Amino acid sequence: MTAQKQLLHLVFGGELTRLDGTEFRDLSRLDIVGIYPNYASAHQAWKSKAQQTVDNALMRYFIVHLHRLLDPETDKGAA
Repeated sequence: MTAQKQLLHLVFGGELTRLDGTEFRDLSRLDIVGIYPNYASAHQAWKSKAQQTVDNALMRYFIVHLHRLLDPETDKGAA
């Protein structure tokens, strides 16, 4: 059995100041959902949180590819 390479992803969100931007209304109220070992589990967490806040148009959740920040070489195969 081959172990899958760990590619860390951060899921977080918060209320934006505008619909067409990425500036948060209050940084102290950011919702840090968690750090996940792969994109699939991060996407599942993101989808769950996004669905919970569907009634607030300014609430947005994001997936950050931490592995790309920690090791830019991990992104070469994605192109």
